[in-house]
Amino acid sequence: MAERPRETIVEARGVRREYPLRRGIVRILRRQPRETLRAVDDVSLRIVRGETLGLVGESGCGKSTFGRLLLQLEKPTGGEIIYDGLLAGSNGGIRRKAQIIFQDPYSSLNPRKTVRSTLEEVLSVHNLCPRAEQTQRVDELLSRVGLSAELGDRRPHQLSGGQRQRVGIARALAVDPEFVVADEAVSALDVSVQAQVLNLLVKLQEELHLTYLFISHNLGVVRHVSQRVAVMYLGRIVEEAPTGELFERPLHPYTQALLEAVPSLDPDVVTETVAVEGDLPNAIDPPSGCHFHPRCPAVMDVCRREYPALRTVSAGRVVACHLYEGPPPTPLTD
Repeated sequence: MAERPRETIVEARGVRREYPLRRGIVRILRRQPRETLRAVDDVSLRIVRGETLGLVGESGCGKSTFGRLLLQLEKPTGGEIIYDGLLAGSNGGIRRKAQIIFQDPYSSLNPRKTVRSTLEEVLSVHNLCPRAEQTQRVDELLSRVGLSAELGDRRPHQLSGGQRQRVGIARALAVDPEFVVADEAVSALDVSVQAQVLNLLVKLQEELHLTYLFISHNLGVVRHVSQRVAVMYLGRIVEEAPTGELFERPLHPYTQALLEAVPSLDPDVVTETVAVEGDLPNAIDPPSGCHFHPRCPAVMDVCRREYPALRTVSAGRVVACHLYEGPPPTPLTD
């Protein structure tokens, strides 16, 4: 019996986000056109209900921008975002169904408000419960994220980093969302606290049937929490695969370089760490052809001329690389 297809909760179809830049005096005098930064470039990605999709890549590759686009915090320049079968923008309830956990748990909270007033404000704005019941509802939210009710009277500066991030999670949960974007949600925390918050996110997903887009540059964290991983480079998806398959056999040279750069925690294992050579190209004037070709150890002439299309190489695996065009792909050497 064939496996029943899983339900898609959010889907991006050819999504782009461009930012026109101000012209400097030299460009004005020379009557040159305004430059454009393309942060997200023709991204198509599907997230199914109940899963955690990890989105990884170097800083500046467009991960966070893509997350904000899915939540309608920014409008796409082109393409479509479909949420629960409806075009985003026509679905007035998306702000209730989709929420975000920000990277910095200090700057994302109002320093003038107590924890309790921060959460009560969410309940009031969305008319989620009568005022007489807000105190009980806030206590329930704090308890769900592992905080005592007494902390509700404190302000952000009186909390630890881990406690502040738990408040941020409670704020996201206040509207009973279905889909949550965790944007580098643990990167600002100490390693020991990271593990606690990650375990909390996994527990909440099981209890509340949440769907996550987990944005991170930490591949170890992504491996721990994600069922699938998408790799982004200069605004485009270059590889997508189930987590185990991607970590066991990465296909794209960029993905391979990212994984090779992860140090081993075993002191007896000696590995030759090969970081991604060179810097991320300028998104205003990206390289011709495949954007990764100036840094790729397997570059070919066609890479400099043509950008490779995303190609399905096996069930659930897609890659944008000329190495996998034509006959069935041969795995790259480790």
